[in-house]
Amino acid sequence: MSQLSQKRAPIYEALEEFKKMRVVPFDVPGHKRGRGNPELAELLGEKCVSMDVNSMKPLDNLCHPVSVIRDAERLAAEAFHAAHAFLMVGGTTSAVQSMILSVVKRGEKIILPRNVHRSVMGAMVLCGAVPVYVNPECDARLGIPLGMSVSAVEEAIRKNPDAKAVLVNNPTYYGICSDIKRITQLAHQNGMLCLADEAHGTHFYFGEGLPLSAMDAGADMAAVSMHKSGGSLTQSSLLLIGPAMQEGHVRQIINLTQTTSGSYLLLSSLDISRRNLALRGKETFEKVKELAEYARGEINAIGGYYAFSRELVNGDSIFDFDVTKLSVNTLDIGLAGIEVYDLLRDEYDIQIEFGDLGNILAYVSIGDRMREIERLVSALSEIRRRFAKSGADLMEQEYIDPEVAVSPQEAFYAETESLPIEETAGRICSEFVMCYPPGIPILAPGERITRPILDYIAYAKEKGCSMTGPEDPGIERLNVLKGD
Repeated sequence: MSQLSQKRAPIYEALEEFKKMRVVPFDVPGHKRGRGNPELAELLGEKCVSMDVNSMKPLDNLCHPVSVIRDAERLAAEAFHAAHAFLMVGGTTSAVQSMILSVVKRGEKIILPRNVHRSVMGAMVLCGAVPVYVNPECDARLGIPLGMSVSAVEEAIRKNPDAKAVLVNNPTYYGICSDIKRITQLAHQNGMLCLADEAHGTHFYFGEGLPLSAMDAGADMAAVSMHKSGGSLTQSSLLLIGPAMQEGHVRQIINLTQTTSGSYLLLSSLDISRRNLALRGKETFEKVKELAEYARGEINAIGGYYAFSRELVNGDSIFDFDVTKLSVNTLDIGLAGIEVYDLLRDEYDIQIEFGDLGNILAYVSIGDRMREIERLVSALSEIRRRFAKSGADLMEQEYIDPEVAVSPQEAFYAETESLPIEETAGRICSEFVMCYPPGIPILAPGERITRPILDYIAYAKEKGCSMTGPEDPGIERLNVLKGD
């Protein structure tokens, strides 16, 4: 492991040294430290554009790091208890897809929950792997998918002993954790790898009294969104690996899809944020926990809302709960989560992370202060007073089990026809349909379209969910397999 101190930030330090050298740039980027694009320089600031530079010997190369980027990776691995860490500039989507492409190929099986991010399904399309779904249990009151129960994973492994890996959300968008340690043990006992989508779990590595991190659970790979709860710039992420993985092989997979022009703004933000978390993460996330717990108490005192927490823990499908997640059920005030989301933005200038059909998520992180929490609580109280109504017209929330007819890759690249959405019941979908955020597909390529799914899509559109995925931006038509 690295002999460097966690107080160091090698990429940031190299950029500072580079700035002093006053190098004349006859390389890309073409804006030449902002001189060629004054409006951009004015928007971002001279310091920012002057550090938007190309790979060169003093600054290393992301595709094949040997100096400062290599040192930054070693420090990240140490901070996150991993055998190695890769700095990712294509978002956690890129990290998730590299993780999956590293362990499964065409025709091979991977066991995973259905409530995965679209990036997981995208990886299936790219590599041709076959998903084996563990349908998560669902909380009837909240209408959200929970974690995977250990017994359900055991059953999936028993029925699919040839699967190569098991993927776990740690946590889900709503903060719910499966028993990742036990699931990792099960995978390893059956000759499989365990992968973790930790897009929303960066803080697990640094805070106290939080759920177990993937690397500490013994998982083989984890994709970590540093830009979410870790404080780095949007689109910057980490891919962590354990000792069973070959660093060189994973780097080759990453280099298949990641840009050869890695942004030094993103790389330095990862470096600085890792240092910040390593040095101050414990006390920082203690404050985040306190803010979220305070908000939960105040919101529950309003009446009508349910800001849920560890009282849901059942030791299995909800093995643990991330108390930094401020997830709030809104159905008892007669409003869908997306309606509260819209009211907060349009009436109170408060932008929360997302609203679904029954819940909202306000992302509480290292940049929040008590005054913002108070403003959110006050706005929610006013929304209840001004806009609450009978919930008679609200759809009963439920998890809809998917019927996988063909592999995602086969469906995505198949010959298709476009039909009005109402005429697609019984057909096999060849594209994605999802509300974004959270980006969990309602339909994925290769799944059969059913009447409950069509009803769900129609209701989500009516309530104002931001829906994405199909070729038709209005989602009036869907592409389905020809002749299925």
